[in-house]
Amino acid sequence: MEIKPIKRNVNIVKLSQDHHASLLFCWKIRQGIKYHIEFNRLNDYVEYFWGSHLQEHFKEEEKFLFASFIDENIERAIEEHQKIKELIRKLPSEIPDKRNELLSELAETVNQHVRFEERILFPHLEKKLSGEQLEIIGTQINDEPLQDNYQDNFWTKPVSL
Repeated sequence: MEIKPIKRNVNIVKLSQDHHASLLFCWKIRQGIKYHIEFNRLNDYVEYFWGSHLQEHFKEEEKFLFASFIDENIERAIEEHQKIKELIRKLPSEIPDKRNELLSELAETVNQHVRFEERILFPHLEKKLSGEQLEIIGTQINDEPLQDNYQDNFWTKPVSL
């Protein structure tokens, strides 16, 4: 069975593009764990991605996309946003033996959250919201492409000496 790309309403396609970057964030964290990258380097990247991208993405979704009405799908997305924020907040103070476990949990939680929004929530909202509502949302969303220009490419395979 061929998997076809999801056709997204043009007014919220930017949020889907952000989701792609978020999935890359998860992959990079997993690669860092796999390559035994020191925790501080991974945590610095998490803080960079949160402050530069994810935090603003959550605000846009909650302020513009989720504001039209509340149902169980929107409640779930907001709860997942809160869980991700909490995992990020806990990360720097986690005891050393549990840090990779928490990083893995963060990567898995973000991954599952993005999949939920793309496969369930966004199609649901595209049906529930009118074309006019989606157009208004589209004008409110920052249309700058997300650029992950983090300088420490810890996720690349280390060179053996």
